Amino acid sequence: MEKNSSLSDLMRDTIDKVHEMVDTNSIVGKPIVTSDGVTLIPISKVHFGFGIGGGDYGKTTSNFGGASAAGVNIDPVVFLIIKDGVARVLPAAVPPASSVERIVDMAPDVINKVVKIFDKKEAEVEEEAGYTTVTDM
Repeated sequence: MEKNSSLSDLMRDTIDKVHEMVDTNSIVGKPIVTSDGVTLIPISKVHFGFGIGGGDYGKTTSNFGGASAAGVNIDPVVFLIIKDGVARVLPAAVPPASSVERIVDMAPDVINKVVKIFDKKEAEVEEEAGYTTVTDM
């Protein structure tokens, strides 16, 4: 049983350290109250991982070798803003990490610009042809 206690201790210590780094306060932060009565609550996205490995070398228990590693990534997502009993969500924009994410972020703006160009061209064609459009009644 002694052989497993070193690995078990290593696992327990690593999980305890991960627990110290990541708790509910990492995801939903402590409320911040401003002097004018506005309450801000930060909400984040948390990624974490850890790995543990070890082995016994030789026939004695004193030849245990082991290692562990852990990592945490915390990204702010939104701020919940509460004022006078009304709650709003303010996105906390995280810069895109890759080219694909940048393209996805830019897509709505590009589509809106293209639609405006086509609408403008269509209006010009209708005006040249003498058509009139009724927009508001």
